[in-house]
Amino acid sequence: MGHILHDWNIDEKMMLLSKAYDALPSGGAVIIHEALIDDARKQNAFGLLMSLNMLIETHGGFDFTGADCRKWMKEVGFKRTQVMPLAGPDGMVVGFK
Repeated sequence: MGHILHDWNIDEKMMLLSKAYDALPSGGAVIIHEALIDDARKQNAFGLLMSLNMLIETHGGFDFTGADCRKWMKEVGFKRTQVMPLAGPDGMVVGFK
């Protein structure tokens, strides 16, 4: 999911992650690609500004940290998760079923 989850409120984020989990075969993985906010919420100014933008432009959307996404993934059943930084302000969180 590339720049998808930030459009939605927490309940919708959880629903989308749950549907992704349900659609995967055992051992499958989902990749969440976003402008992740750093866990300390101090360094990725782009991610923080994008979150403000989503709050203004959507009905509840917001950007999040890798730790936030990992927590949500665990709540819907993913067995293992991993955060990987990418070039620029983006990162990805991988959840394994």
